Amino acid sequence: MVKYRIEIKKSAAKEIEHIARKDIKPVLEKIYSLAENPRPHNCKKLSGQEKYRIRCGDYRILYSIEDAILIVFVVKVGHRKDVYRGG
Repeated sequence: MVKYRIEIKKSAAKEIEHIARKDIKPVLEKIYSLAENPRPHNCKKLSGQEKYRIRCGDYRILYSIEDAILIVFVVKVGHRKDVYRGG
């Protein structure tokens, strides 16, 4: 199986820094699991965008996939109540 490279946008990295300490480890594990399978059974393609969403407890991870160059771009990480606001 081909592994994808994970790239985390600077703004997403800052969002990860603000996650509660107890929730950081599962969120990072979920992000790095995307290298093995960028489209797990519980991911959802966002309508009108070439992005996907995966849930991790109360947090959502938004990412795009570049199959041609085997990269997963993590573009946003946040609490479910505000992750979809503001583009």
